[in-house]
Amino acid sequence: MTKQLCVLSNDNIDFPDPINALDDPEGLLAIGGDLSTPRLLNAYQQAIFPWFSEGEPILWWSPIERAIIKPQEVYISKSMAKFIRQTTLTITINYAFSDVIDACALPRKTQSDTWISPIIKKAYIALHQIGSAHSIEVWDKDKLVGGLYGVNMGGVFCGESMFHRHTNASKLAFIALCKHFSAYQGQVVDCQMMTSHLASLGVIANTRDNFIQQLKQTNNMVIDKSCWDKQIITLL
Repeated sequence: MTKQLCVLSNDNIDFPDPINALDDPEGLLAIGGDLSTPRLLNAYQQAIFPWFSEGEPILWWSPIERAIIKPQEVYISKSMAKFIRQTTLTITINYAFSDVIDACALPRKTQSDTWISPIIKKAYIALHQIGSAHSIEVWDKDKLVGGLYGVNMGGVFCGESMFHRHTNASKLAFIALCKHFSAYQGQVVDCQMMTSHLASLGVIANTRDNFIQQLKQTNNMVIDKSCWDKQIITLL
């Protein structure tokens, strides 16, 4: 049976089963709808996320392969452990969510544009304001030099994007997230799609089916709200 792309309406936040995602382009599940907070939360609960460029309609994805890590299994190389011991950089949680998403939105050296458009920023800032989206910041004194942001769903943290302006700053943010989330019994960090950078930190390839089961198993977990209080993280 040929799979067909689902067109979403603005007045219904339901999604089709992710198993119906297209094979080409791989993982594309639906088009349209909006980026309202209820729809975004519903999407993340089902292993679905938005990803589209400015000027395009909203595209919703659920790839058959998912990059994930159990936070307690984050890999810290000998050189990174030495860097952590010696660095003067500091790490915080939720001190500067809007600044982190702005930094993540800047095009990379190999890109001419970015998928983090103004409407994406507005949508995730709204999630942050209700306590569902969070940021990790890395600072060189008072200068923001690295960080990441994502969405917390029960025992899963769904990472969206990271950036760095200092050597090892994004790795430091990721390690801090994993260590901190693990300390609060977080079970899985979702990284969406595998990269060599993520693989170097211990991220592995998972199937969409397994990830959906992990979401179901951990969705009702209650992470202590103090996990996401504004605070400084120390790794030593």
